[in-house]
Amino acid sequence: MSEKIPVGISACLLGEKVRFDGGHKRLAFAVESLSPWMKFEPVCPEMAIGLPVPRPALRLVKEPDGAVALRFSDKRDGDLTADMETYSTERVSRLAHLCGYIVCAKSPSCGMERVRIYDADGKNNRKAERGIYTRILMETFPWLPVEEDGRLHDPVLRENFIERVYTLHELNQLHAEGLSRGALIAFHSRYKLLLLAHSQPQYRELGRFVAAINEWDDLEAFFVAYRQKLMDLLAIPATRRNHTNVLMHVQGYFRNQLNARQRQELATLIDSYRQGTQPLLAPLTLLKHYMAEFPDSYLSVQRYFEPYPEALRLRYGH
Repeated sequence: MSEKIPVGISACLLGEKVRFDGGHKRLAFAVESLSPWMKFEPVCPEMAIGLPVPRPALRLVKEPDGAVALRFSDKRDGDLTADMETYSTERVSRLAHLCGYIVCAKSPSCGMERVRIYDADGKNNRKAERGIYTRILMETFPWLPVEEDGRLHDPVLRENFIERVYTLHELNQLHAEGLSRGALIAFHSRYKLLLLAHSQPQYRELGRFVAAINEWDDLEAFFVAYRQKLMDLLAIPATRRNHTNVLMHVQGYFRNQLNARQRQELATLIDSYRQGTQPLLAPLTLLKHYMAEFPDSYLSVQRYFEPYPEALRLRYGH
């Protein structure tokens, strides 16, 4: 997985001065940390439909008939809904190759959740909608990892998003190389420990689905269904409790190789992580040391130990 991964992004998050006020919302994590690994494809839907910079701010408005419209916040005439929906549908139709998307929070075009929607008289508003562009994007590609800039400051959500991007990238590569039942089963096996860290019940359910792969005559249809189930599972944030269970499971692989002192040291480190006094990286580093010293063919291929480039340093803070 050495080539850059294609990821869509709101243009303002790359520092482009495309916002209504002529400013930007540069996201340092994207520009500085992710750019060596990801090929960003920026877009500003509002500029793409012909709006200038600067421009009056836009807002979502609930019309008397219940429809949601995109209008100027200064109440000047002009319903931009059709223009935005037409552009978004056309643009999104060319984005099936993407492995993720980072959108600008609160934007009436790009916001992922809780975008303000106003009553027609402008007196009341509530956080209840997606931006029009992002709504169409997520409806078209429900498996695609999508995240907002603000949420990427949370270390758990940040790692979760990057993990999903890299997983989808590897799955897309498998598809491009030609589907086979063996390749899909091997892929699923490589992700066992990672999936367990997210949800044990969902992992077991997905395991039963994969076990029935021979019942599918259409392997492409199986792939489409598997992709959705896989990405839905990974969208559930991994928990400290589930990580602890995975670490203890891996610990069991070395019960015969380690002496009493080493076993106690590892158990103590895992428990320190469980209690929140050590980051996940601490027990993982020791386990990787033992994996190098006592190689195991099963553990060596598990994506859990490096689901993305270690240089991204995403497991240092939690």
